[in-house]
Amino acid sequence: MTPAPSPSPLDVVVHSGPADWWVILAGLGPLAVLTAALLAFYINWRTLKQRTAADKTALEQKREADAQALRQKTEADSRAEWWRRTQWALDRALDEDEGTKALGLATLDVLARSELAREEELELFDIAWKNVSGDENGSEDGSGQEIAPVDSDDHLGDNGTTDKDKTKEVGP
Repeated sequence: MTPAPSPSPLDVVVHSGPADWWVILAGLGPLAVLTAALLAFYINWRTLKQRTAADKTALEQKREADAQALRQKTEADSRAEWWRRTQWALDRALDEDEGTKALGLATLDVLARSELAREEELELFDIAWKNVSGDENGSEDGSGQEIAPVDSDDHLGDNGTTDKDKTKEVGP
């Protein structure tokens, strides 16, 4: 086989003028996609950060509310139990038997020093004390000694406070 002669040379002409707009736009496409992806990442990161902070705040508020509810429930339960014991002691204090009466009065004396006792209940104690002693003023027992009302300053607690110092209101 005989070699074929090479074809004649081909002239290539390149026009070096300004590029058309669509060519420039096509070259910037990947950069635009990268910019949009970075912007979307930033927006999502900020949203996630904001939601995390809001969730943390809500959780702290719920913990605080739960702790407050538990404190209130504990206080209410303690007061209910205190009142149940007080009723028992009042029943014993009004008994005819002297030993039972003394036990009831001693129990009332201990209950009056409790921080759960409010002023109203201490007034009830004074009334019960007067009723048991048989004296309208509650001034003397059978030995001629002065009997101090349960909520007087003569009944100081172990830490030197009066019953009035230890009372507190619980409520909304």
